[in-house]
Amino acid sequence: MAAQSKLLPPDRSVKQILSSITSLYLRHRTRISRGVYLALFAALAKRIHNAISEQKAASQQVELRRKQPGTSSLDDDEQPRKKRVEINREFFKHLLRLLKIVIPGWRSKEFRLLVSHSVFLVLRTLLSLYVAELDGRLVSNLVRGKGKDFLLGLFWWMIVAVPATFTNSMLSYHQCKLALSYRKRLTDYIHDKYLSNMTFYAISALDDRIKNPDQLVTVDVSRFSDSLAELYSNLAKPILDMCIYNYSLSKNVGGEGLFIMSLLVQLSANVMRMLTPPFGKYVADEARLEGEFRFLHSRLIDYSEEVALYHGHEAEKDTLDKGYFTLIKHVNRILRRRLYHGFMEDFVIKYFWGALGLVLCSLPVFFKIPGQVTQTMGDRTESFVTNRRMLLSSSDAFGRLMFSYKEISELAGFTSRVSSLLEVMDDLVAGRFEKKLVSSASTEENAAVLSGRGEVMESDFIEFTDVPIVSPNGDVLVRKLSFTVNPGDHLLIVGPNGCGKSSLFRILGGLWPVYGGSVKKPRFEDIFYIPQRPYLSRGTLRQQVTYPDGVREMRAKGVTDADLYEVLSVVEIASVVDRPGGWDAEEEWRDVLSGGLQQRIAMARLFYHRPKFAILDECTSSVTLEIEKVMYETAKKLGITLMTVSHRRSLWKYHQKILQFDGQGSYIFTGLDWERRLELEDEKDELELQLRAVPELQRRVAELTAT
Repeated sequence: MAAQSKLLPPDRSVKQILSSITSLYLRHRTRISRGVYLALFAALAKRIHNAISEQKAASQQVELRRKQPGTSSLDDDEQPRKKRVEINREFFKHLLRLLKIVIPGWRSKEFRLLVSHSVFLVLRTLLSLYVAELDGRLVSNLVRGKGKDFLLGLFWWMIVAVPATFTNSMLSYHQCKLALSYRKRLTDYIHDKYLSNMTFYAISALDDRIKNPDQLVTVDVSRFSDSLAELYSNLAKPILDMCIYNYSLSKNVGGEGLFIMSLLVQLSANVMRMLTPPFGKYVADEARLEGEFRFLHSRLIDYSEEVALYHGHEAEKDTLDKGYFTLIKHVNRILRRRLYHGFMEDFVIKYFWGALGLVLCSLPVFFKIPGQVTQTMGDRTESFVTNRRMLLSSSDAFGRLMFSYKEISELAGFTSRVSSLLEVMDDLVAGRFEKKLVSSASTEENAAVLSGRGEVMESDFIEFTDVPIVSPNGDVLVRKLSFTVNPGDHLLIVGPNGCGKSSLFRILGGLWPVYGGSVKKPRFEDIFYIPQRPYLSRGTLRQQVTYPDGVREMRAKGVTDADLYEVLSVVEIASVVDRPGGWDAEEEWRDVLSGGLQQRIAMARLFYHRPKFAILDECTSSVTLEIEKVMYETAKKLGITLMTVSHRRSLWKYHQKILQFDGQGSYIFTGLDWERRLELEDEKDELELQLRAVPELQRRVAELTAT
């Protein structure tokens, strides 16, 4: 009993323990707060360091792989690696590069818009803080029955509404202006790279990484710009609100309660982040599927005639339906994930965090905050309403920060898409290609040819020395091609389909890499190419003759419309100028002009530019022999050295040399005696005709012998 009397009741012991802990905490409150803040800062720094270390090794491997020159050859079982769309070091690296493009400097228009936007963001937060205090005074005056002060508060409420609404409108205006400015900067930058150094050709013909550059340049750049402009507002405003509101709340309800609530909020936010689906990857995949679906439709339009002739509409419908089904299936998957994620976010942010906020606001009512004087009922009401208003704003700001993580993930998807385009264009300019080669990759010898690079030199003549000729899919058609064409040595090129004629022209035009040997050729401006189906641009009739020159370049060369009229008269199509609109008429010329007229326009274009060398690829297949004669004789009079691909015997007499491919990897380069060759060809045709009659003669002999 004596021992038991020395023991205190359990409830009294708990109270004493809590009281002693509280007293100890109040004595060392400053040191404990500093320690907690230092620990939080150290944990944040450690987390950032670990994230950077994890991404460093992966990024170094990617850079080493990208710096390897040549065209990659992929086996059938090797699949190209897809980039993971994540918020990591690579994302911030790519985003920083894009930011340097859209905001080129502190004197730029975009930077001024950003500063103005930031000023209105700060002004909006300060106005919101003032409205919260004003709201508390209004409710306090209402509870106390002070009508005059209540009406005065309403008056100030209406006054502050004017700058508040103006600020909100200016924020929306600045966000839209920033998005437009970002898009213009980025589009101009991409156009400069895409339409220089033949990148637009190489990205589709020499590389497999970008399937739909048109969508990247148009749709994804626009979405990236909108997302970036919106994200700044959605990040800067909540962060600013949280700093100001939490500072004010810490003075009213104590830093301890705010810290505990922030800790609980952070823990629940981490759980939500772990359960958040990879929306950035979903957005990138959706954009890719949208581009592929649109590409299927554009492909159907390009080959509509061929599909119609084959009656292949059912097969094309199946292909389009399959592409659309894949897209819709992915979109539905995203919608389901958003549904579940939205349910979780609303419950945690609106209700769980709201309950924590009510507990925080009730602390000054049920507990005495250190450093706070005793309050009356009206003071408590004013304090509760003010704190509640600031807490709601702070919770809303934190909620928007949580939602912004999803927006950052979507921005990561757009950033990945746009950055991939820029990286591929950089690689193409540097001569690094990645293309799936289905045939030549099977042998080490061909792979060695594809990984090599030759030398290109500028000269007044054309000379190939041991240059491999490679097809688009990687077939090495000719191991070592050597020939020389001096000015005036008109060259005829013949051979079966797929023997390397087109690849030869791509090398001369600077479109195709030189995989070995050396090439000497004139400047790009001194070589002109005319295909069998000439390209007619969108524009005036004048531009069809001067393409790619415009009116300004034509005037700078001292050429007039009368000179162009004489050029058209040479090929006997001056009558096209008599159409309504004359030289300034604009039509879809491919539909308006026949095949023969298009080839004459192309030849008139050659006479306008007067290059040193011209590559003519079956460019007279749709014109008469009389017009063909005029074209070739006029070109030779202008001093243009002709390199012709054609099987028409009527063109042999205009050439002095011949380059003949056999389609088996061999070739013959020699002088051309067109008269002798014509006699031999006639004799060959006559013998072939006689040989075709031999079986019939043998059958007749057998019948006569049997009788």
